[in-house]
Amino acid sequence: MARVTVEDCVEKVPNRFELVMLSAQRAREIVSGAPLTVERDNDKNAVVSLREIAEETIDLVRVKASLVQGLQKQAAFSEVDEDEPEFDAIGPEALLTADAGEQFANADGMSIEDTPATEIGQESE
Repeated sequence: MARVTVEDCVEKVPNRFELVMLSAQRAREIVSGAPLTVERDNDKNAVVSLREIAEETIDLVRVKASLVQGLQKQAAFSEVDEDEPEFDAIGPEALLTADAGEQFANADGMSIEDTPATEIGQESE
């Protein structure tokens, strides 16, 4: 049924990307408690939203405005904070100091933490 529903919806919303975005937004509205404009018929929210679009029982302009508003809120939260350093701002000298601990490895390639206690003069407990 979903395939037929999508084909019906493409006649109403020719751009498939926009159709998916509008349908997903309407499904989120249904989850949030928005009233259905078609019978559920034991269908999931995504299928119900596609049926509503196909039967033109919802205002697509309102759904699109709601979608845009939600995306604008999300974009505002995801802006980069200027006070936090980015990974690109780390210089090569910082990377060199991070690798400095490797110079303390013994001939077997083991660091002091990996070396058994008996080899470094400590008694094992």
